[in-house]
Amino acid sequence: MNNNILLESGTGELEVIEFIANGTHYAINVVKVKEVIEMPASGLTTLPDPKPEIAGLILCRNEILTLIDLKYILTKRNAGKLGKKVIVCEFNKIKVAFNIDDIVAVHRIKWSDIRKPDELVEDTLSVGNILLGEKLIIMLDFEKIVTDISPNTGISEDRLVDVDYKDRSNVKLVLADDSPLIRRLLKETLTKAGFKDLRIFDDGQQALDFLNALKDKKGEDFTKDVQMVITDIEMPQLDGLTLTRKIKEDVVLSKLPVVIFSSLITDELRHKGESVKADAQLSKPEIEELVETIDKLLNV
Repeated sequence: MNNNILLESGTGELEVIEFIANGTHYAINVVKVKEVIEMPASGLTTLPDPKPEIAGLILCRNEILTLIDLKYILTKRNAGKLGKKVIVCEFNKIKVAFNIDDIVAVHRIKWSDIRKPDELVEDTLSVGNILLGEKLIIMLDFEKIVTDISPNTGISEDRLVDVDYKDRSNVKLVLADDSPLIRRLLKETLTKAGFKDLRIFDDGQQALDFLNALKDKKGEDFTKDVQMVITDIEMPQLDGLTLTRKIKEDVVLSKLPVVIFSSLITDELRHKGESVKADAQLSKPEIEELVETIDKLLNV
């Protein structure tokens, strides 16, 4: 899988792989995908007393990978037969495989084309809906899928309790993340660390609108109301790379430090954040390092 198709970062575009599981069309961001393979002919090795979501272990290019039964996760029913394709992914510093039925196509779309789920489905595995013609494709939250199975692989309640407190009440932060869980846990953790002035948005466009309004009102003095932006990458409407680029290209806003905090920070993809001039890039779930980075960049 070629993860360098979109060579320029911060364009407001992404490529998604459309695939089928249990007859429904879903999507995943191409940058999360290492490769798509056929279900190994040698089958899989089943684990003793496995969780129902885990189909077993497969061998891929001499690497042992955990195979997640995505069809079971989406229906909570055992289909009795695995699909013929496997999506091999890397995020949150782990590599994991998902069994699916088939691949349909790769689409280039704009982040603004991804519609947010309404509040009734906010806590589901959907992070957005893509309308292609008359076809509806559901963007899945693969990080949540993995974290639900194994909480220590992502940001969880347990991980966020151990942060050092000191008075950071004078620091004003803007945070942008489309995940309700991540927004809540970031707020709780940063509050425990001593931060009190947090403005939290669920997409990059909201954060940018806030910053522009502040700039228009206060000019160079906008830094009295915000000293740093912390942003996810994957967000409907405006992604974190484009948000960072727009901040850094703005004559007034460019002095604002931007930290990208995302599951997509890998050695292969770090160049994307560098190209939009992010001041730091951290991979979820390194929440402790996030607090240290804020202190370092702001001399707290």
